[in-house]
Amino acid sequence: MDEYRVVSFLVEPVSIAHEYAGNYRWDGVSSDGYKKPLLSCIKGMHMNVDVPASKPQIVEAGADIIFTYDVMWSPSDVPWASRWDVYLNENHMVPAQVHWYSITNSLMVVIFLSLLVANVLIRNLRRDIAGYNAVPLTDEEREEELDESGWKLIHADVFRPPSTMPMIFCVFVGSGLQICLATFVCIIFSAIGFLSPARRGSLMTMSLVFYMLFGSFAGYASSRLYKTFRGRNWQVCTLATAMLFPGCTFGLFVFFNIILSFVHSSGSVPFLDVLIVGTMWCCVSVPLVFLGAYFGYKKDVYSYPTKTSTVCRVIPEPNVLLNPKVGMIFAGMVPFAATYVELFFIMTSLWMDQYYYVFGFTLIVYLLLLITCAEGSILLCYYQLCAENHRWWWYSFFTSGSTAFYMMAYSFVWFRQLESSKMMLTYMLYFGYMFIICFGVFLTTGMVGFVSCYIFTRRIFGAIKVD
Repeated sequence: MDEYRVVSFLVEPVSIAHEYAGNYRWDGVSSDGYKKPLLSCIKGMHMNVDVPASKPQIVEAGADIIFTYDVMWSPSDVPWASRWDVYLNENHMVPAQVHWYSITNSLMVVIFLSLLVANVLIRNLRRDIAGYNAVPLTDEEREEELDESGWKLIHADVFRPPSTMPMIFCVFVGSGLQICLATFVCIIFSAIGFLSPARRGSLMTMSLVFYMLFGSFAGYASSRLYKTFRGRNWQVCTLATAMLFPGCTFGLFVFFNIILSFVHSSGSVPFLDVLIVGTMWCCVSVPLVFLGAYFGYKKDVYSYPTKTSTVCRVIPEPNVLLNPKVGMIFAGMVPFAATYVELFFIMTSLWMDQYYYVFGFTLIVYLLLLITCAEGSILLCYYQLCAENHRWWWYSFFTSGSTAFYMMAYSFVWFRQLESSKMMLTYMLYFGYMFIICFGVFLTTGMVGFVSCYIFTRRIFGAIKVD
């Protein structure tokens, strides 16, 4: 006897007014109805009834409803190993050209920003460094040196710790590093095929596992940076790093799950699974964060190429274009524009039950997003330094982190596609989870912007001679 394996199937729902042969009426108790032939079905033959499921059958009150099914087996050329390709290529519902268009759009943005940054670094910085390092030979040159302006004048204040919430800043940087690394590794594993649709829930499981494992990096980054800021409450800083983002996510998830359980929704998670996730967080993630913090506090503080003065320099009043608030508001438009098209497909997969397994495109767009955030933050940070504004710590974080604000605004526009009911629970679930997603994007992009500006600032101030 030959054996076959099912590699694909197609379901065609139709609505047919079935009738029993011989005016038979089923009494709802006996099983004779299953043995009676139907006038609308011929045994051994497939019914090619072209009745769309969107036009349901009109059933009168008290009428019998007969449910049937018809199965046709046919040979297929699809190999067993390729049975999931229909999901991997989205059944060609979305042409690959659309994703390539998204990547091309992102590349154009990156190239444009790269040219701007290269122009600043090659022309302006080279001229500035050469002028700052030049030795004055005449009295006129010495007078010009006394009247000089620019980013060299803030060398004694540029590495001054942020005056506003330095601990929260360290927590944000550590949490953003943890999310960034976990997301990158998950996309890598998905792109090379380790997280297959054949294993349902594998992507969510691996996301949780990688996020917990990278908790040590978060503790290390936040603790060493907080030590550099000469912070004293290192226990509070480490605990906040371990609790801030996962605590908000887990608390909101439990709150929504309780509501779904009360309304008997199939989307509610069993209490045992919630307990397992909470145990993994408390027994694995939190200890790893403290372990990373232990090694972070054992390391020396970050060294700076210039010394910080005891008296803070007064920041000149900036013009409208160099106002820090303007930069922080509009800087996120560029990274958002670079990822807009791919974001549409990801949100469609999340909220409209559609498959999304083109992670190769996701990896490219994710890298372009990080590059765009880094370049934009460096460019804007340089102009702030030229305006003698030494408060660049939070500024660099918010310039790239504002991408999340545009993503949250886009979620309000995209919500109209759901065509959902007017239930309050629908609004709570959608905007609650989108807030958590955007919060994670804010921490990730903000961390990338800060790290880029931190490296850039150390390099340029290390290249000049300071008295």
